[in-house]
Amino acid sequence: MPGTNLTREEAQQRAQLLAVDSYEIELDLSGAQEGGTYRSVTTVRFDVDADNGTETFIDLVAPAVHEVTLNGDALDPAEVFADSRIALPGLLRGRNILRVVADCAYTNSGEGLHRFVDPVDDQAYLYTQFEVPDARRVFASFEQPDLKATFQFTVKAPEGWTVVSNSPTPEPQGNVWVFAPTPRISTYITALIAGPYHSVHSVYEKDGQSVPLGIYCRPSLAEYLDSDAIFEVTRQGFEWFQEKFDYAYPFEKYDQLFVPEFNAGAMENAGAVTIRDQYVFRSKVTDAAYETRAETILHELAHMWFGDLVTMEWWNDLWLNESFATYTSIACQAAAPGSRWPHSWTTFANSMKTWAYRQDQLPSTHPIMADIRDLDDVLVNFDGITYAKGASVLKQLVAYVGEDEFFRGVQAYFKAHAFGNTRLSDLLGALEETSGRDLKTWSKKWLETAGINVLRPQIETDADGVITSFAVRQEAPALPAGAKGEPTLRPHRIAVGLYDLDAGSGKLVRTERIELDVDGELTAVPQLSGRRRPAVVLLNDDDLSYAKVRLDEESLAVVTEHLGDFESSLPRALCWASAWDMTRDAQLAARDYLSLVLSGIGKESDIGVVQSLQRQVKLAIDLYADPAARETLLARWTDATLAHLRSAAPGSDHQLAWARAFAATARTPEQLDLLDALLDGSQTVEGLVVDTELRWAFVQRLAAVGRFDEAEIAAEYERDRTAAGERHAATARAARPTAEAKAEAWASVVDSDKLPNAVQEAVIGGFVQTDQRELLAPYADRYFEVVKGIWESRSHEMAQQIAIGLYPAVQVSQETLDKTDAWLSSAGPNASLRRLVSESRAGVERALRAQRADAAAAGR
Repeated sequence: MPGTNLTREEAQQRAQLLAVDSYEIELDLSGAQEGGTYRSVTTVRFDVDADNGTETFIDLVAPAVHEVTLNGDALDPAEVFADSRIALPGLLRGRNILRVVADCAYTNSGEGLHRFVDPVDDQAYLYTQFEVPDARRVFASFEQPDLKATFQFTVKAPEGWTVVSNSPTPEPQGNVWVFAPTPRISTYITALIAGPYHSVHSVYEKDGQSVPLGIYCRPSLAEYLDSDAIFEVTRQGFEWFQEKFDYAYPFEKYDQLFVPEFNAGAMENAGAVTIRDQYVFRSKVTDAAYETRAETILHELAHMWFGDLVTMEWWNDLWLNESFATYTSIACQAAAPGSRWPHSWTTFANSMKTWAYRQDQLPSTHPIMADIRDLDDVLVNFDGITYAKGASVLKQLVAYVGEDEFFRGVQAYFKAHAFGNTRLSDLLGALEETSGRDLKTWSKKWLETAGINVLRPQIETDADGVITSFAVRQEAPALPAGAKGEPTLRPHRIAVGLYDLDAGSGKLVRTERIELDVDGELTAVPQLSGRRRPAVVLLNDDDLSYAKVRLDEESLAVVTEHLGDFESSLPRALCWASAWDMTRDAQLAARDYLSLVLSGIGKESDIGVVQSLQRQVKLAIDLYADPAARETLLARWTDATLAHLRSAAPGSDHQLAWARAFAATARTPEQLDLLDALLDGSQTVEGLVVDTELRWAFVQRLAAVGRFDEAEIAAEYERDRTAAGERHAATARAARPTAEAKAEAWASVVDSDKLPNAVQEAVIGGFVQTDQRELLAPYADRYFEVVKGIWESRSHEMAQQIAIGLYPAVQVSQETLDKTDAWLSSAGPNASLRRLVSESRAGVERALRAQRADAAAAGR
């Protein structure tokens, strides 16, 4: 629909014309149990700064519009409503009042007002998801972040339901819930959650401040809800953020609602945060999962200030919104008193930054401050640069200006712009004031350019091993083919760590740390001249900057033998990340990466790093290894997973992680027999509880290799007749290695649009099996035949799942690249779809290079 894609220029024109005062929204959800549509009545009061007769438009996505009344005059909906817009002709200077009555539709895509029926109790559960432009699916709205207003919701709900919104939950009048108006906020952070939800309540109290806290989930998950742990993390966040921001929590209450079939991790609706309910753990998970959940909780809480209290003017600054929340959530985990995860910067280096490095080497790489021309641009920009590179650069900025100076600037920023909208320049101006640093050059080089730098040590020593000169060489590699911009050398604030092997413990211990500014191609470090060369020199120690780091030859030799022996987890994570990056860049053969991991993973204490290494090894073998050697490498890896499973401490996180890694790759008849025996209990591993989620991991693998068919999958679903069980069963069915199973899975996703978002995702996950390349090969052509039509006919979330998930990524060949190129040149996809397909193509191209490097390594 032409009007669906709001442009930046349209938004700017509308913001110059309008000042929105308030919305009153009435929703009749009394028929939610049956689904279909619901009545939405919106009254908007807004002021116009122009002569009488000016025109504009308001946004609405609805199956039917019944009434449009502007300043008391009835407009014909058939004349003014089209393409998700209602034209507003003949506006008055000053106050205008608009009333719109429409039928809006429940969705099953996680956009707008999502409706889910729990198979456990057959009850419907609703929640809204409005970022980026989906408030207009529920009520008529001026759908852009800088037209803030107050919002007053009145909701009619079925008997026995609870309704939650941004304002405190009132006592219902019958089945009608009348909420007080919100403070001035943007449309995309308004929220409504309704259904027979289970809830637990508490309060955050300090120095006379009292903030009601609530946690909600479906009753079928209530037995697994560890509310005490969630409240504990939340209180730590309140304590830390309020001190660092010097601004009291800006809303009246704070609810966290674990909702079903959520597309993202969570959403920062003001005072009513929605979180994917997979974070209510039904089975044992490792501490890494609890750490990830805690980071998500803190990320959304940080948004209450940065994003909700002070909001970006336009989506160009989405990166700053997300990066700030990511940086401060990790900083809180690392520093908050009583935090379980003081090592959170290790996790950041291990997961977030590897995501950023990967994204920054795609042809779609872009400056952190992206040029967002319209809503289509922003919808595909929730990426590793917006979140992870941006947060990495914020960490660099904090090191550059100083932590105290950074937070003093943030404090001034919140006070100056509370409940308003800002641009990046507003924050940088505040930081310049508190730090005394001129950030214009820094901003231009870091935020307005694309690509990544490489830092290498340049070390010379004499015959006695004494350093005679030390410098840091910075490189700016060419951007990927198709990317816009030029390579850029940037100013970096880094630490250089010197490490030696401790004779007593055998550990690599840091003996000295030097922090300095690096700028230009070569930066001398005279402080290191005249001292004995250490065993390992690690640039960017403590992970202050954002750059690919390479080790010098002598350090690399020591690290290759002793990577698992670093005393601290962060330098280990940095070296692991460097090794993985070299593997992806075809500078380290996949077989050598496997050997490196097998030599060091048994010494790795950080469970998050262990699980990342497990995933990366499997990916390296499946995609980056010489196909002729793949089965040999898989056998070697699978044998190792089983050996680690048997030797891990009973009941430990490491044992669970190795059980999952083994289940993902078991292949010999004996290994598959073991999975089967663990399922039926005829064999056990001491301390390993084969609970619901682990059972499904085993079932899915047995289905993928043809051991289990419909009867076994259905029997497992009978044990777990839940929404999660339904998803797991869908994955297992799609994973079966038969032409019939693949055809059925493909048809359910491509030929029909009936699957809910979460089930569609589960089917795609099962359909694509790296062991089934030949079976999947015919679907490469079919993908290119259908993907454009799907993109044009499905909602963004549903279409994106298909465009990325069904791309023939496991067909690593020149033929796949040629087919992709032919489609890109002939199909005429829009910019968003072109970007997603080009990114997938880049993955195949990278894998092809790595396979050639691995094959070459075999003959060395």
